Amino acid sequence: MNRIAIVATIIMGATGFTACNHSANHEQGNNQGPAPYPVISLKTQKVEISTLYPATLQGEQNIEIRPKVDGFVDKIYVDEGDFVKQGQLLFTISAPQYEESMRNAAAAISSAEADVSTAELQVNKTKPLVEKGIISHYDLESAEYSLKAKRAALAQAKANLNTARINVGYTTINSPVAGVIGSLPYKQGSLVSSTSAQPLTTVSNIQHIYGYFSLNEKQLFDLYKRYSGKTLEEKLRQLPDVELVLADGAVYPEKGRIAAVNGLINSATGSITFRATFPNPVNLIRSGGSANVKIPQTLDTALIIPQQASFEMQGKHFVYVVTPSGKVKNTEIEIVNTTFSQCYVVSGGLHAGDKIVTDGISKLKDGDQIQPQLQTTETEIR
Repeated sequence: MNRIAIVATIIMGATGFTACNHSANHEQGNNQGPAPYPVISLKTQKVEISTLYPATLQGEQNIEIRPKVDGFVDKIYVDEGDFVKQGQLLFTISAPQYEESMRNAAAAISSAEADVSTAELQVNKTKPLVEKGIISHYDLESAEYSLKAKRAALAQAKANLNTARINVGYTTINSPVAGVIGSLPYKQGSLVSSTSAQPLTTVSNIQHIYGYFSLNEKQLFDLYKRYSGKTLEEKLRQLPDVELVLADGAVYPEKGRIAAVNGLINSATGSITFRATFPNPVNLIRSGGSANVKIPQTLDTALIIPQQASFEMQGKHFVYVVTPSGKVKNTEIEIVNTTFSQCYVVSGGLHAGDKIVTDGISKLKDGDQIQPQLQTTETEIR
């Protein structure tokens, strides 16, 4: 059950409300008629409640840093938990084979350039001989085709050099975003490759924190009914700011907004996932944590009863309603989860004006005749 925080001050009139912590003993004397029991007459109140939804926390981006080339970890320039800027140097990888490939590619370019020069000389030598009819036009065409092949080989050598340079560039790894460094499973000297099971580290962009929480289908439809708007996006804009209750029970100072919702209902759990976004200017919250998203709600016509006025049986809640004849009737109620205090907010089964027994209900059974004693009190519910 989600926990509900209720803060309200209720001043009851002649048909008032008994204190939630009131305790009394009720004993029925021999042959003295119906025993007296404290009774309250319910009336609607305007209260504010806050529902807590368990949430998992994730940063805006959780980027795995993986090597693109094979080699040994040469140097590690950061430590776990460090905050890094975008473009900051993280690792260097020792991979001399790529530097050798770059040197070989550069040498291949020099050789290809020499071949192109030789082919150009051959074309230039052949042209005047063809013009004078000394050799056939076929010899000129052969020389021109050879020149084209040499130029293509030169272009290929230059492309190989670019590839080699890119691979050498991959031996230096910089952070793609600003964020916090995660764990460092590979230490200096470790052999890594693009197929390694674990990344070198993870950089979490936590300038904003996402709190992911779920509502079941009933809660989702209640949300639809509660707020105006034709579309879900319009309804989300009507939602109030939400709070984040951290693992130690403290309320995070920055308020957030519910900004997104998963488009599908999980068929296994019957729930749908929402996302609340919270600013994280001082990087207090880290990705991977847990918390509770606290959504406030105002109830204009709430019925509030003390918990001690109800009893539970087979997972359901019941109260004793007093009939006009003074008899009690066992009545099932629906509650808006549980509260931090000793009170329940009733969402079904009772109506304004109903009278219920507030204490000593363990001695009652359905149909008992009692002597109702209406209570008048001022109480603060927390």
